[in-house]
Amino acid sequence: MRIKATLERIPGGMMVVPLLLAATINTLAPDLLRIGNFTEALFVDGAPTLIALFLFCTGAQINLRSFGVSVGKGATLLATKWIVGAAVGLIAYMLADSNGLWLGLAPIAIIAAMTNSNGGLYMALVGQYGNKEDRAAYSLLALNDGPFFTMVALAIFGTMGFVDGMFSIVSFVAVLLPILIGMILGNLDEEMRVFLDKGSSMLIPFFAFALGMGIDFKAIIEGGLTGIILGLLTVFVTGTAGYFIFKAFKWNPLVGAAEGSTAGNAVATPAAIAAANASFAPFVELATVQVAASVVTTAILLPLYMGFLVKRLEKKGYRVEEGDLVKMQG
Repeated sequence: MRIKATLERIPGGMMVVPLLLAATINTLAPDLLRIGNFTEALFVDGAPTLIALFLFCTGAQINLRSFGVSVGKGATLLATKWIVGAAVGLIAYMLADSNGLWLGLAPIAIIAAMTNSNGGLYMALVGQYGNKEDRAAYSLLALNDGPFFTMVALAIFGTMGFVDGMFSIVSFVAVLLPILIGMILGNLDEEMRVFLDKGSSMLIPFFAFALGMGIDFKAIIEGGLTGIILGLLTVFVTGTAGYFIFKAFKWNPLVGAAEGSTAGNAVATPAAIAAANASFAPFVELATVQVAASVVTTAILLPLYMGFLVKRLEKKGYRVEEGDLVKMQG
């Protein structure tokens, strides 16, 4: 059976399929895997440990030596994603209803999904529409993997009075320390970076399954539908913002649009945030499913949106040539 190949053909399949499978088990037979010992430790209670290990492996992939390469483009993409995502999250907090939701969306899900980006999808898109400088910018974009920028936004909103409770320094460091240790280790030893890179992808289905064991179908139906809205916001708001920001700098605007996605690892962010601040715990289940739905939506929609933008540029007399946008003659 070609299980891995089948999962990889599904957008975000390595994360979404285990999550939905676990949610199905939890809905129909919630005690099936709650039998104690190693089984329950791995498949039910393992999410915090698995997420921590995932963040450690992810941190090892942040290459400080490459920061000088395409730092301008990378920093611009990073800043655009964070500012736009945080701004929409702030609007959500300001307009939230009595349940703490906006358009059915948990604000924590909005920030987690819109400030994070799918690195693999970005690389695939700039491989088609960008140049080597655009691909090298990914070394900086790795910084938006994980909960750090989401925590920064929420900490700011806390000082503004929009978030109940603040992150203590100890809690903040406790979440980020695995990333920092991994980053130090990966930069000290290239072989360790390569070794830990395998863990980044391998752990995703395991912590996704464990997270799914805390979700029932009611939450999936509610979160899945609103999660599609979150995916639409991510593509059309952050992607379009990146497009026009790059256009303003006279860079290839298609590269800016290529950041309009949500990465599969963002599904772990709500749980990581709640681990640092218990006031977010009531929203973890809904936010996790909404982020998961955004992953799938953006993976399908962003390439289509990029195709639309290419056609739009061609109608204006431009084409992509060796990763650069050039004016067609005649």
